[in-house]
Parts: sequence; structure tokens; C-alpha cells
Amino acid sequence: MHIVRNIADLRSAVANLRISGAPVALVPTMGALHAGHIALVDAARGRGFQVVVSIFVNPTQFAPNEDLDAYPRREAADVALLEAAGAALLWAPDVATMYPQGFATSISVGGVSERWDGAARPGHFAGVATVVTKLFQQVKPDSAFFGEKDFQQLAVIRRFVADLDMDIEIVGVPTQREDDGLALSSRNAYLSEEERVTARTLPRALGEAKSSIERGDDVAGALAAAVARLREAGFDPIDYVALVDAVTLEPVERMAGPARLIAAAKLGRTRLIDNLPVGG
Repeated sequence: MHIVRNIADLRSAVANLRISGAPVALVPTMGALHAGHIALVDAARGRGFQVVVSIFVNPTQFAPNEDLDAYPRREAADVALLEAAGAALLWAPDVATMYPQGFATSISVGGVSERWDGAARPGHFAGVATVVTKLFQQVKPDSAFFGEKDFQQLAVIRRFVADLDMDIEIVGVPTQREDDGLALSSRNAYLSEEERVTARTLPRALGEAKSSIERGDDVAGALAAAVARLREAGFDPIDYVALVDAVTLEPVERMAGPARLIAAAKLGRTRLIDNLPVGG
């Protein structure tokens, strides 16, 4: 696997990949890779793509009180995982390369970005949209693969790709989970042993709410029960537990089509997010 750190080398390396005639896929990450990231590489390779993985801890999507400095960074281990998975190229720029002196542009996405994590983390999705737009411009992939764990992020990316007429296929890959149901996340490393046991309450509470709603029970009651279970387990604060339209992310009071249960809550110092499909 080739590793590049400047844009000129990146463009040359991607051009060399295209000589084979295979399409190019991008898997954007912030590093601290786990089986969820490797599932994205596997999904792309399974469809015949040459896979470019980016690792960049993007400062513009972190608020001043968030974990930018503490966010796990372990490039050597990440490289070993990517080589074993068969990735073709690692794009690993630094902050000065991504945001050179005088950088003054931001991508703002309305609608799907405004509720939920958009409200809980002001400015977060503008940072995501801006850096992903830059990655798309730098790599110029045919397709890009993202995990469904960050479901609102996936919706935001699909929205601006459509709005800006970007000729890139956006592929969502189902959430990868531990044996007890906890969604894989780089931030799980922050959990203490006791918190790690408690954390499984989140997917379980969502699973119970999903079953209740799909039985035809009252949506508001199912959501309230999930919130109560999380609060009892020690999650605080609970930013949201909601049933939303799978495309618009607007709240849904009764099932009328494909929907998602989404949740975000803090356990100790770790903020966890998760989601489950509900209905069609």
C-alpha cells in the first residue's frame, strides 16, 4: 500500500491506480481504525474498486469543548490493518495541507443537518461537509463508502452530493457491532471497563423501541421507555432518542414508510451514537 501526504503525490498515485481500468473508491476516516472501517474497505473491494483510504482528524468538525486533542491517533496500527485489508493507497495529509493559510471556505447544508447532532454540536456538519468536499475534490473517486452508524452524517453527505451535482456514488454500509450489540466506534476506547458493560444498554434500548414500534405500539411511548432505560443505566445527558424519516430525518409520530431510530447520549466522558432501521 502506497502512503502519500501531499496533493501532488496523491493525484499522481490515483492516476496510476486508474491505469488498471478499475474504478476508484474513497473511504474517508479519522483513523483509529477498527473492524467497522475495514468493512468499508471490504465492501468497496468486493465491488471491484481500487480503494483509497484517507486518515485526517478534521479540526473543523470539533467544537472547542470536544475531544480533538484526545482523539486517538495510531497511524502505524492503522497502516497494518489497511495493508491486510488490501487497500491500495493511504492519503494522510496534515492540517496545513488541508487548510492552508488563508483558507476561508465552508460548505453549509440545511435541512438534514439542522436537528439532532446538528443542534447538539453546532458547526459540526459544516466541518464534515467541507472536509468531505475537499477529499472528493482531491481524490476524485467514482464512489465513496461510509458507515451507517453515523446516519445523519451519511444523510448530509448524500444531500450535498446531490445538490452540488457531484458525480460520485455514495454507498452506505451497515453498522458493524460487537458481540453484545455495541456499535463499533473509535471513541469506545474512552470507556472504562465498567462503562463498557453499561454501554450495551444503548443498542438494547433501541432494539426494544424498534420491536415496540414495529408491533404497532405508540411511538412516543416507545421513545420515552428507551430514554428512561438509558437514564436509569447512567447515561447523562441524553441528547436525543427519536424516530425519523430515513431520508429527511424529520421526526415521525407514526410509521408510514422507512424510518430510523436514532440516539445520542453521554456515558461518563464518552458520547455514544447509534441507530436502527425501522419498518420498510
